[in-house]
Formats: sequence, C-alpha cells, structure tokens
Amino acid sequence: MSRLTELLRQARKADPQLGADLEAEIAALTKRRTFGLVFEQHQPEAVELPGRPVRRGDKVRVLPPRGETKTGDQRLWRVTRIERVDGQRLAHLAELDAEEPEACSVPADDVVVVAEFRDRIYPGLVETGRVERGGDKPFHTVINAENYHALEMLTYTHRHSIDAIYIDPPYNTGAKDWKYNNDYVESDDDYRHSKWLAFIERRLKIARELLKPDDSVLIVTIDEKEYLRLGLLLEQTFPEARVTMVTSSINAAGATRKGTFARSAEYLYFVQFGESRPVALPLEDEWNPVRTKNKQDIYWSRLIRSGADSSRADSPNQFYPIFVRDTAEGPVFEGVGDAVIGTERGDVPVPDGCVAVWPIRKDGTEGRWRVGPAVLRGLVEAGHARLGGWRGESTTVYYLKQGEAKKVLDGTFPVLGHRPDGSVVTDSSDYRPRFVPTDLWRITSHDAGNSGTRLLANLLPGRRFPFPKSLYAVEDALRFFVAEKPGAKVLDFFSGSGTTAHAVIRLNREDGGRRQCISVTNNEVSADEQTRLRRQGLRPGDADWEALGICDHITKPRLTAAISGKTPEDAPINGEYRFNDEFPMSEGFVENAAFFTLTYEAPLSVRHNRAFERVAPMLWLRAGSRGRIIYDLGEDGWDVSESYGVLENLDQADEFVAAASAREGIEIAYVATDDDSAFQIVCRELPGKVVPVRLYESYLQNFEINSGRSL
Repeated sequence: MSRLTELLRQARKADPQLGADLEAEIAALTKRRTFGLVFEQHQPEAVELPGRPVRRGDKVRVLPPRGETKTGDQRLWRVTRIERVDGQRLAHLAELDAEEPEACSVPADDVVVVAEFRDRIYPGLVETGRVERGGDKPFHTVINAENYHALEMLTYTHRHSIDAIYIDPPYNTGAKDWKYNNDYVESDDDYRHSKWLAFIERRLKIARELLKPDDSVLIVTIDEKEYLRLGLLLEQTFPEARVTMVTSSINAAGATRKGTFARSAEYLYFVQFGESRPVALPLEDEWNPVRTKNKQDIYWSRLIRSGADSSRADSPNQFYPIFVRDTAEGPVFEGVGDAVIGTERGDVPVPDGCVAVWPIRKDGTEGRWRVGPAVLRGLVEAGHARLGGWRGESTTVYYLKQGEAKKVLDGTFPVLGHRPDGSVVTDSSDYRPRFVPTDLWRITSHDAGNSGTRLLANLLPGRRFPFPKSLYAVEDALRFFVAEKPGAKVLDFFSGSGTTAHAVIRLNREDGGRRQCISVTNNEVSADEQTRLRRQGLRPGDADWEALGICDHITKPRLTAAISGKTPEDAPINGEYRFNDEFPMSEGFVENAAFFTLTYEAPLSVRHNRAFERVAPMLWLRAGSRGRIIYDLGEDGWDVSESYGVLENLDQADEFVAAASAREGIEIAYVATDDDSAFQIVCRELPGKVVPVRLYESYLQNFEINSGRSL
C-alpha cells in the first residue's frame, strides 16, 4: 500500500478534491468482502412519487411531454422556488450532481417528486377504503407504497413484532419484470444480478428489524435464475438463522424451455430465527407418500434398549426383573422388581406362578431397560405398558414414550378400554397422522395454474395478473409456522395480487384465529400497459393511469372480493375453495381489511401536529389495527378507541386517564407533548397495562435514526 499512499499524496497535492475522492473510493474497496457473495452496492435507488404536490426544496425529475413513450430526462433537480405566473405554478429548478449545474423553469405539473433511499423520510398514511365483516377482529391492511419506504414506516409500528414474513420478490428474468432506479432491468444488463442483490439486500436488512428475534420465520420464493445468489445472500445477511431450501412443484406438466429440461418447480427458502420450528401437522397422504405403522396408530416401543450404551454395565439402575404371569386371557403384570446391583439375576426370588423377564439381548448378554423401575411402575398403573404374546421369560415388554402417551392423555387416541395386562386399548379410526414433511413438495393444490391464475379469475373476472401464486401453496407454507399462533402478525412486502393476505384469511377460518396480514405493494402498471397509456397522453398520477395499477386494479379488489364473496361488479363469486376447507367462494369471510397509501410528510408539520390525520393510521397500526382510527381529537383534545388513546391537551389529562383506565383492551396511550416532565406525570397516572408513547418525539427520532442506515 506504500506505493498507493504515495500516489494519493501526489494526487491531493495536484488536486485536493480529486485526491479526497480517490481516497474515499479506495477506502470503500478495502472494506469489501474478499470471500462469499460479492456484488456492487450501486447507487441508492430512487422512487418517483406521482401525485405528491411539489414544494420548494423537493428533489424532482422533469417529465417527458404527454404522448411521449420514451423514459425522458433522468437527471435530478432541486426546486429552488415556486411562483405563480398567469394562473399557473412555475417551478424553478437547479440541476443536482453536476459540475456545471443548469437552471431552468418548467410548469410544476411537468415535474415529479423523487425520493432517494438515502433521503430522510417522514411517512404518513391516507386511508383509501375498507371492507368490514369481522366485527371486533383486527384488520388486515394493504399499503400502496414503494416497499422500501413502507418497511421504514413499519419500523415505527411493528419493530420486532412480526411472526412471519412471506415474500415473492421479482425473479429477475430480464423480461421487464422489475425496475431498478426507475428503469427496467433488461436481460443483457451486465450488472443485472448485482443490481438485484443490492435491491433485495436493502429490504432484507430492514425486514430483520421487524421480525421477532426469538421466534419468527422469513419465507422467500424464487426460481432458478437467482436461487443460488439468494441462498448465499440469506446466509450472509442472517448468519444467526437456520436456512432451509424446499423444492416445490408448481406445474406438473412443466413449462417448456428451449434447449433444456422443462421447468416444473420453484424454490422456497425458510429462514428461521430463535426457537422457530415447523409444527407437525395432520397432513394428507400427498405430503407423506411413505407411510409407516407408527404414523397410523399409537406406537408401542420395545422397553429393552438397543444400539449404543445398551448393556447392563452402561446403566446398572435399569437392570431389574419384571414379573409376569400367564392367564387364559393372556400374560399380565404381577410386579416390577428393584434394580439388581452386585447380584446375579438367578439369585432374585420370583413370585409363585410367575416368571421374571429380564432385559436379555438377542446375543444372550445382559442389557438394560429404557426406564427405571419406579417409572415403569407408573407406566403399568397408567396403562402405558403392555406385554406381547406369552413366551415365558422371553415375553416382550412394550411401553408408550412421552409423545405417544400424550396422544392418549389429550384424546388424540380415545381410550376404548383395557387389555388383561392393564394396557390401554385406543381408537385410531379418526386419527390423522401429524408430521413435518421432507424438503421436496409435490402437492396437487400447489399448482399455480388451477389454484392461482384460475382462482384469481373467479374473484376478478376479466382482470389479469401475471403468474399469481397458488393460494393453497402460500397457505401451507405459512401453516407450519403460524398454526399454533392464532394471533400471528404476517407481512408480505412484495404482495402483488394479495395471495398472502388471502391465505392468512383462510387460515383464520380454518381454526377461528385472529391473525392479521400487512400487505405492501405499489401501483405500477405493466411495461406494455405503460406504453399504451403514454400514447394516450396519460402519466403516472392521472386517475385513468392509477386505476390500472397493481394495488388499485388487483390487490385491493381481490381482498374485497374474497371477504365480501362478491366480484367488483357485485355479482356472487363463482367456484369453490378446495382442500383443507371446502366451501363456496361466494360465502366470503368474517374478516376486516383497510387500505392505505403512503404519504411523505414535512417534519415541521408533524412536530406542530399539523399532520395528525396522516400519522393517525400509523398510531392505530402500532396499537394492533383493532377498532376505529382516531382521526380527530375534538374540542377536548383527547380520545380513546378500542385499542389505544391519544392525548394532546394536557389540561384534560385526568379525564383521559380515567377513560383509558375504564376501557378494556387499551394497549397504548400516545401523549403529544414536548415537555418531558409533563409526559412523566401522565405516565405515572396511567394503568400498568397501558404503554405510554410520547408524540411526536418517538416518531421523529425513529425516522431520524433510520436515515443513517447503511445502504
């Protein structure tokens, strides 16, 4: 490095700025990984915000003329001032990131606000609709937003509180299926894979802030184009987690690919944190083609130990006699002797009419039983020990291990009676075997054509969405991790058509759960649709354009249709749900859903309580998305809803505290004040079950910290 250091010194002497820039780039290179998955970080992404009013100080792009289909000028400009000329708002712009910046003036309607991911944002939400059929159940939510900024917003409302994330990110096919920095990534882009990795990594880093570190799962689906890189990225991003890849058939016939094998499968990565484990479930035969006896009925294990450490010397306390007597009905237990230590087994007295059964191995040597004498006596008394056919001293002794005994105690196998030896006789006629499957899934219901495309066509006749997931495939993947969590929070920040939320809704119906799903999607239209709309003179932000976006045209209508049982045309939905829970789709679901669009607020407006209506839905989300949203504090300056309360007028603190104390189910109290001592006084008066949160300090601090995140 000494030669490089000398060259840097010379560069700084000749041109201080050039020297400083070179030094910064070299420093970045020295910090780069030298092994594992190495890729360029690329410039920070930027997202256009059509419909957002232009303000002084905004970062913007100049839009191409209406009717133009080309991308247009991609330079970034700063709005230096806005003036009104002849009744029209005129934006004065200064070019950014240029050695000799230009300046120009254009109509404000011809620029679009741009947010780069390194920019500090202060989000809000505007409600755009809802469907309510679920009474007091929590709401599922759909957020129309760029998902990186939505994830930033969720760090305020759901940090470390998400049980499961299921995402189906862009597969990076090169066929205009995703954008990076406002441009579609083509198949001939030399940095195509690197851009994709940078794109995914940024979102995964925030996702880890949302997942419960002690017990949660991240599920990511992918195909063969990026599965290798994704696997390495997940290992590097989450070194503390367990990562498993499952291969799942989604098209039994296979999709033809030129010059190679037809594609019939995709891959699911399960990234498990903390104590997360897939739950053994009562699945159908398709999941377990190899069926064994112990999966069909209660399993009696041999009491004699086999394998390693199975000799008498290995555990002398487990070498003892079991006294057995033969009867006309079969052999019965007569007693269990004590451990024989330092004595030959032939010296142990045997009760009259009985034989002593010892743990003698097949080769004639002395072995040992699996449990001690005291434990076996308890098993015999409970009916959890059993004798085989009479063979004298060689009669086989069986017992129920803990897991099998639990199935008797919890009623999984009802007890019909007892055998002569006292062992339980159980009924297995209604038993469905429970197990965790292998990592190779070939399940009929996971077919993306029948259970994805055709199912969506029933919900939204005449509307198309490319390659929707099988509803039942998503449902099954989640079930392994939320079956025993009836109040689980699930997040999908690449929600597309809304399959994940639909799957969570079905899971709730199956077991009466109150799980809720947060879905994040944008309102982009397809590449072909964009070209057609631009030729018509339309732009993003125009009503006719936005009406065809993913969120407004597919996601929101799908969930509304699923819950209501009616198509967007108000007709009963044709078809039936199948598998696990079969019923007409026209029945709908007893669920609630609310729809929002992300907004970008000015921090001064937030601090001075002028953005309360946009911040209000975030307070509701943080409190559990139950009941009504407090949008207006009224003349008294406070209000309490089903799950939270907001206090702005501290003179009314006593009344607020009384109302919060009297209302069952209140979880959070938001107190808007800049006075720390006043906040502490209110905190002391609130009941212990209510968590106090200071507005707007907690909100502003959260997003100021987030702005320092490494991209």
